[in-house]
Amino acid sequence: MIYWRYNALGKVMLVAVNRKSLEAIRQDIESCIGKRVRLRANRGRRKVIEAAGIIEKTYPKVFVVKLDSDSAVRRMSYTYADVLTETVELMIDDNRVGVVNL
Repeated sequence: MIYWRYNALGKVMLVAVNRKSLEAIRQDIESCIGKRVRLRANRGRRKVIEAAGIIEKTYPKVFVVKLDSDSAVRRMSYTYADVLTETVELMIDDNRVGVVNL
């Protein structure tokens, strides 16, 4: 599979993904269910969300983070490919979750 993302200069980058790396990220996140995480999500056009929460549940293609804030959004879901392409960064106790060397 090939995914695309924007680099720091705004240019499109293609990222090759093999299924083993996505599976490793999924297992890494599954092992953190119930733990507190800090997340940083790039939503495009210079919009970055930084929040804290708990990894609530994992599914075959996505995982759900229950946010601590009292805003209108209580849960956010992300794909494992978001973690692989670094659109979403998860931190537990200053350790980054889901980092895989290709």
